Amino acid sequence: MTFDQIALFSLFGTVFIFLLWGKVRYDLVAFGALVLALLLGLVPKEQAFSGFGHPATIIVALVLIISRGLVLSGAVDKITTLVVDKDRSVRNHVSIIGAAGGALSAIMNNVAALALLMPVDIQAAKKSGRSPSITLMPLAFATILGGMITLIGTPPNIIIASFREKALGEPFAMFDFAPVGIIVSIIGILFIALVGWRLIPNAQNRRDETEALFDIGKYIAEVVVIEGSHADGRLVKDLDSDAEEHDIAILGVIRHGKRQSGNARYTELQEKDILVLEASPESIDKFVGSLKLGYQRKTSEAPAAAKGMELVECVVPAEARIAGRSAMSLRLLGRHNVTLLGIAREGRRVYQRVRKEEILPGDVLLLLGPSSEIAETVKWLGCLPLANRGLTLTQHGRAGLASALFAIAILAASFNLVYLPVALAAVTVMYALLSIVPIREVYDSIEWPVVVLLGSMIPLGTALENSGGTELIAGSIVGLTEGLAPAIVLTILMVVTMTLSDVLNNTATAVVAAPIALEIANKLGVNPDPFLMAVAVAASCAFLTPIGHKNNTLIMGPGGYKFGDYWRLGLPLEILVIGLSVPLLLFFWPL
Repeated sequence: MTFDQIALFSLFGTVFIFLLWGKVRYDLVAFGALVLALLLGLVPKEQAFSGFGHPATIIVALVLIISRGLVLSGAVDKITTLVVDKDRSVRNHVSIIGAAGGALSAIMNNVAALALLMPVDIQAAKKSGRSPSITLMPLAFATILGGMITLIGTPPNIIIASFREKALGEPFAMFDFAPVGIIVSIIGILFIALVGWRLIPNAQNRRDETEALFDIGKYIAEVVVIEGSHADGRLVKDLDSDAEEHDIAILGVIRHGKRQSGNARYTELQEKDILVLEASPESIDKFVGSLKLGYQRKTSEAPAAAKGMELVECVVPAEARIAGRSAMSLRLLGRHNVTLLGIAREGRRVYQRVRKEEILPGDVLLLLGPSSEIAETVKWLGCLPLANRGLTLTQHGRAGLASALFAIAILAASFNLVYLPVALAAVTVMYALLSIVPIREVYDSIEWPVVVLLGSMIPLGTALENSGGTELIAGSIVGLTEGLAPAIVLTILMVVTMTLSDVLNNTATAVVAAPIALEIANKLGVNPDPFLMAVAVAASCAFLTPIGHKNNTLIMGPGGYKFGDYWRLGLPLEILVIGLSVPLLLFFWPL
């Protein structure tokens, strides 16, 4: 072995030890390894930061922004309402969303399928009161499995089909991958749903630390019945099922400025009535979207307008301007166009009109106002803003537009009309221009540590390939398998390809392993198709690390996963895939 090969193998080994150890942040480990490789001359300076412009890194960043747009537009809420039941067991939920993910991945790129379903899964976890870490990894793995079914499902299939055309004169067709892919996907997703999700370490006990830190409780808030609302003409008691679904308590009704007696259970709601609610900000927003309600605004403005609006939480100190006064006495809405949407007061209820209630020191206020003005208003009130915990105001009514833009981009990419990263970039630009994702939130949507991890590891993988390290591995396979039965050689090829895919990205692995597979088949004097198909399957099924497949990388931040979490579920799944694929490949593609 050359010095470069020894150094790179040693560097990869050291990086993986640190990543599995988990005491140093994964992005710092990866970036440190890249810097060390540059200092040692293992990575040319011209390629130093090429990983940050690599399509894989760009796709991960763009998909996270698009996912944010689908959430903010209300598209995710609509899908969640259709497919999510908060009383459904984890096993049944993983079965349903995993099957949906696998099916979508067969007809579109598996990264796009995860982009659509990841926010749905996160919302389902919130509804059910469990951590998204329990189900995000199963969903990601299911979309990877489903991508094996068709030519367009995953990049390795396209690469292998193109290589076969160059080498043998004819490519694999769209559904040539289906016989093996369908069976492996179905059994793999069943394994994940029945057993696999339980293998994720401490998944049952994980909590979102940010949510726990800022567990303020529920606000007393007011929302308006507007024209076209689903609540108009219904009795308050008829809203119980909607309220229960969104964890809302309806405390009463205000009509013409006066609170109706009791909790007004038998009051028939009319336009401009105000519903008094007790709920979290997220629940209020979803309830408003479900029933097409609105927020109190200036009379000249539409009460349901969400574009350019922001939710802010702040605490009232003793010396605050608003302490001892009400929002109405300060003319908060008239002067600053900011609505006092809710008050949280140490678990105690507020019985006055929210805007007329005297604000006490220690109260937490939920304010709604224009993004350009609300920070100054908080300062003017003398309040202290709480740390941002991702409160958003959904732009209900824009779900169709956001979904249509995303669907057009995916269809264009699926039929090779537009390069996938370009199609996703176009969607991102449109989301920003149309304020589906406010410009100020575009960069906030990206998990930057994940981008640094991927951008740092890609040049290292390229260096390993350029140094001849992968060829050394190929030569070792050919030498070690000499004289063995073709089925055993096929199994070894899959094991090595999967291992490479966990270290490199799946696209690079397919490019490297395809000629190795053809060479091995020629030396054995057998049909090369099962060996090429084996590379397609193995390169796709990278489950051991977050860098082997873009879908693994996408869930790392939202799921709160560590580098060493993936192999717990990934290793038995890879073993299962190999155990199923070898006999299936030999059956459908005889030697």
